[in-house]
Amino acid sequence: MENKIELKRSMGIWSGLAMVIGTVIGSGIFFKQAGVLQTAGSSTAGLLAWIVGGVITLAAGLTIAEVGARLPKTGGLYSYIEELYGPAAGFLAGWMQVVVYAPAVIASIAGYAAFLTANFLGLSQSSATWISVIFVVFVAGINMLENRVPAAFQVATTSIKLVPIAVLIVYGLFFGKVDALGQTVHQVATTGGGFGMAILATLFAYDGWILLSNIAGELKNPRRDLPRSIVGGLLIVVLAYVGVTFGVYHALPSDKIVALQNNATFAVVRAAFGDFGGRALSLAIIISMLGTLNGKVLSFPRMAYAMSLDGLFPKYLSKLTRKTQEPVNAIITVTLMTVLLDIFYTKGVDRLSDIAIFTIWIFYTAAFFGVFILRRQVKKGLLAEQDTLFKTPLFPITPLVAIFGALFVLGSTIINDFAGAALSIVLVLIGLPVFYYYKKKRV
Repeated sequence: MENKIELKRSMGIWSGLAMVIGTVIGSGIFFKQAGVLQTAGSSTAGLLAWIVGGVITLAAGLTIAEVGARLPKTGGLYSYIEELYGPAAGFLAGWMQVVVYAPAVIASIAGYAAFLTANFLGLSQSSATWISVIFVVFVAGINMLENRVPAAFQVATTSIKLVPIAVLIVYGLFFGKVDALGQTVHQVATTGGGFGMAILATLFAYDGWILLSNIAGELKNPRRDLPRSIVGGLLIVVLAYVGVTFGVYHALPSDKIVALQNNATFAVVRAAFGDFGGRALSLAIIISMLGTLNGKVLSFPRMAYAMSLDGLFPKYLSKLTRKTQEPVNAIITVTLMTVLLDIFYTKGVDRLSDIAIFTIWIFYTAAFFGVFILRRQVKKGLLAEQDTLFKTPLFPITPLVAIFGALFVLGSTIINDFAGAALSIVLVLIGLPVFYYYKKKRV
């Protein structure tokens, strides 16, 4: 009887949109303004970097939307890569995300939210670790309930995080007195890369939208809702990021933004609402990051669940509770790995997640090529075509833009952080013996 319990298809388009928006918009939009501007060298180039990053991300989303519509399975990137390139490649895509990236990125987000919370409450920074653990356990607890609960939490936190974004856009547009374009930054970043590295920084701020595909099996109509949520959510994110950037540039001189660094957006809000505004923004960012945390905890265990169903991870990870129909064992396992990382690996969690991002972009690139493979299969009659299926517009230009963006990320990382790129590949290849172990067990 237990093997008949399946994930509940109860999430609609609003949950999907909230998942995309809430998972992407964390703290980057509030804290990356100065870094991107300083690297780009001028306000015009800085704004253009956010726009180009948004165009590449939209191209990626439109490409994956077709892949996801053709392969609407729980597991996301793992399922896509497995279907396109075989079990070994699929396992490595899932292995990296579940074992390395998931606990690292969840711990990183929770840690930063805890740091802000300690500051907000006037607590010592030594308490941040335990606040981080509380956040992770709290969000995990929400995700052990029926999936409508974390979906509702996602919608609520996403709605709240859009408020300070709207404030920054409106205040900057209508009350800012600085020329947003044409300002030159005198203190340009010395790390090199210029405009290209500025685009790279925005691409990392845009990352996370693909995690919606991990819960495709819980969408009411994944062939329809998955592409609509990805494309619609990314359009809102791009408009929000570009709007906030223009608003901040219109409210503060470029050199002041660079001088303020992480406090630039706080300065804009304080100018509008005083110290109360600054504290309100801090609270909104904390809530924003809890929403991002929820999106990660909601999605990553689904990948572990899907891999367990395929016999590639321990069987207990594929167990669903009869009452809530949730992969509680997978959620507990990912949570436990995160908490242990949070407590005992106090330095370098951000570094670990940055290294893992390089590898994820390798699999992104492979998934983007997948749209060509799937269309070729349709042409050969190996895959059924559907009239109502979402198709990537402006094909093949759109997927080529996505592939170019992915290759740019990979090339830039190799040039600027060869050791990190090499380490990430080693972490992936460690998964091969694990894959062959489980493959042998299935025979």
